[in-house]
Amino acid sequence: MERAFHLDENDERVLMELDQLYKRLHKPHAERLAFLQKYPALILRRDDLVLEEATLLNMLGRYEEAKQLIDNHTFHPWEGGEGKVSGQYQMCRLEIAKQLLKKNPADKRAKQLLEECLEFPPHLGEGKLFGAQDNDFLYFLGRYEEGKEGPTEPAAAMYYNDAKPDKIFYAALCYRKIGQEDKARSLFNKLINYGKQHIFEHQVMDYFAVSLPDMLIWEDSLDQKNIIHCKYMLALGYYGMGDKEKALRYLAEVEALDNNHQGIHQFRTFIDAAS
Repeated sequence: MERAFHLDENDERVLMELDQLYKRLHKPHAERLAFLQKYPALILRRDDLVLEEATLLNMLGRYEEAKQLIDNHTFHPWEGGEGKVSGQYQMCRLEIAKQLLKKNPADKRAKQLLEECLEFPPHLGEGKLFGAQDNDFLYFLGRYEEGKEGPTEPAAAMYYNDAKPDKIFYAALCYRKIGQEDKARSLFNKLINYGKQHIFEHQVMDYFAVSLPDMLIWEDSLDQKNIIHCKYMLALGYYGMGDKEKALRYLAEVEALDNNHQGIHQFRTFIDAAS
């Protein structure tokens, strides 16, 4: 792939596929970003390359740069991209808001950024997916009654409409904030139990699916993804139950398996902000 690209460094499709291969091989984010940014003209030809640049900026903690990049680009819908652009749009805003709230719980810009996460502007090229949850944004906005709503049954992370573990985690935190500790602990235990029960299950696609949330250029192991997903649930669940030692252990295990796991990145910044 490297030879193919260097034979014609004006081919944006091969650049995208090479970067996706680097991503599968868990190449460090800083190296991937430095490589991509050598070809700014090629990046601008493909929305998925602009998205990957923004994602790498987010993963490196350069949230203001990611925000500026996303806010100044007009995206268009593409198969396999559903929820991806909006995810980075929300991630940079949420992470900036976390930093601001740590310094000042009443910070006005933080509130504005969180409220922007609830609505998608036209330049993202997509509206909200059906069933999209806002538990994390509502939690940081202090809107706990609303933040506890939504699906609360953990599921495999295969399809767009599967309940997201982090959303369940924040729903539980919202229950805790309004004094319903039993319901909070019930949700944390659901995450732990799912992780324990399903971590070694063999994963298969039982039908042709058009709702897969990833761009499938290079083969990936469904079993490996399931192990990572279950350990992520265990990290969230144990942290919610107050067992920080186990939570950090599972968090580190996921990081070792997948340096591109955005949920774990955001979970770590949550833990750091709470410290």
